[in-house]
Amino acid sequence: MSTPTRLIVAITGASGFVYGHRLLELLRPTGIEVHLIVSRAAQLTMACETALHLSDVSALAARVHKNEDIGACVASGSYRTLGMVVAPCSMKTLAEIAHGTGGTLVARAADVMLKERRRLVLLARETPLTLTHIRNMLAVTEMGAIVAPPVPAFYARPASLDEMVDHTLGRVLDLFDIDVGAVRRWTGPASGRSFDEAKPGNHEP
Repeated sequence: MSTPTRLIVAITGASGFVYGHRLLELLRPTGIEVHLIVSRAAQLTMACETALHLSDVSALAARVHKNEDIGACVASGSYRTLGMVVAPCSMKTLAEIAHGTGGTLVARAADVMLKERRRLVLLARETPLTLTHIRNMLAVTEMGAIVAPPVPAFYARPASLDEMVDHTLGRVLDLFDIDVGAVRRWTGPASGRSFDEAKPGNHEP
């Protein structure tokens, strides 16, 4: 039996709510069963940074879990998934994952990914970084997670914030072998314009 095409998406309280919301939009046409967790701090960030309501975001996921529900299906290693993306990942969430506290569903689900050797990608969002932040990034990396700060790729010459966000998220989904057509792929240095003309919307499940 093949692994179910389920992916956990967590949105936590760092600035950059757009990353989590846009990730859900990109995944929507793929047929992947998305399990969503939105922390309370993320909901505050959503209100500050967007005009969205939680219901708008929840409608993009197959299942929505409360961060307090540590008995949810995604808290168990027996519930098979492709992995988990935390977008964005606050430094508080990073610390909880690094130290294995498991006090919230986000932290517990991330811990499950690590113990089951599944892919865990953290879009850690903070700057400048303290030594504690760096040590926590090292700790989760040593455990098997991938720290992927949302750093824009200017070689693709993005013309808007939306293009920058899409490229970052396309590269994150590459880590799960999911191609949603959001990445302008580099093919060589000729004239500084050697990349594939990928456009979001040309989805390849």
